[in-house]
Amino acid sequence: MAQPLAGVRIADFSHVIAGPLATHFLCLLGAEVIKIEPAGGDAMRYYTRREELRGMAEPFMGANAGKKSVVLDLKSDEGRAAAQAICASSDIVVENFRPGVAGRLGLGYEALAETHPGLIYCSISGFGQTGPMRDFPAIDQVIQSVSGLMTLSGAQSDDPTRIGFPIVDTYCALMAAFAILAAYTQRQGDPEGRGQYVDVAMLDTTMVMMSSVLGQILISGAAPERTGNRGFSGAPTADTFETGDGQITIGAVQQNQVARLFRALGLADLLEDERFALPDARMVNQDALQAELSRAFAGRTAVEWEEILNHAGVPAGKVRSVPEALELDQIAGRDLFLDAETANPAVRHAKILGAGFRFAHDGPGHSGKVPALGEHTEEVLAMIAQEAKRDAS
Repeated sequence: MAQPLAGVRIADFSHVIAGPLATHFLCLLGAEVIKIEPAGGDAMRYYTRREELRGMAEPFMGANAGKKSVVLDLKSDEGRAAAQAICASSDIVVENFRPGVAGRLGLGYEALAETHPGLIYCSISGFGQTGPMRDFPAIDQVIQSVSGLMTLSGAQSDDPTRIGFPIVDTYCALMAAFAILAAYTQRQGDPEGRGQYVDVAMLDTTMVMMSSVLGQILISGAAPERTGNRGFSGAPTADTFETGDGQITIGAVQQNQVARLFRALGLADLLEDERFALPDARMVNQDALQAELSRAFAGRTAVEWEEILNHAGVPAGKVRSVPEALELDQIAGRDLFLDAETANPAVRHAKILGAGFRFAHDGPGHSGKVPALGEHTEEVLAMIAQEAKRDAS
């Protein structure tokens, strides 16, 4: 059995993170992705502190392995004609130009769909193709600010702070890939094989990402409070504590989990204490309860408590750095990583992340390399010309 998107071709005009990461997920599922870049290349090629990796930066490698790089000057008639030919041969087009730019280049959905009605066309932008903010430029941290996301983390007294990685770009990429797959499935079931125009906005997807918080506002009018490391439930037994060595986060939310927590910590007597026996009482007396828990946690290390509590049926995890997390045996055994060859002598073999899910067979993955800028220009243009000649005969 072939991969899910084997035989599907994608013309990818996107750059930086959201668009390229969306097509990366589709590439992992078997799609052929033709990445169209300007002469200077995708700006993400240069997002690195290592001079020897400029042109092949780490974030670029992670989102573009397995694709084919074609350099075209879209401001020239020749470049636009080549781009249009690539689009005509593709099932899917993805772009993240500012709204209106693709249309001015003759690469908008309306123009392409006239001769290719089965085309699935996805536009990714900061604020969408409609609305009073449609023409505003946007990057991840701007959307974090505009959406309110920056005001959700930390304590009430903290200043708003951006989440420490491009979470908006990443979630937007996932939503774009999801939307494209939905449109592709829809086309497969359409008797006329009609395509679809997909409008994905970073702001929209961020609001969806915050649905658990927005639900409270929309339905009850309750504004969210910043609670530091306290869990979404608000329970004092779902928080982060100092241990004898390191910090641990616990998630004892249900009554049976709280009982297990108390017993595992040697605090079984708290189950008979009317201040702590039931959820409402624990909320009223949360400071006193957390003081009891803190004293108990100080007696062992975070690693020890992690083992003890999980075996007792209490969700718990040591607070780790990202490099420490990568050393976990659990992660090593989950097929999360792929090896990709590169043309850069500084990193001949790069380890990149895969899709984050597994199939029993023929699942996500690829054996392609990270493309050098324009590496496949001649090959792809010759292939497109040959296919056009064959179709015309």
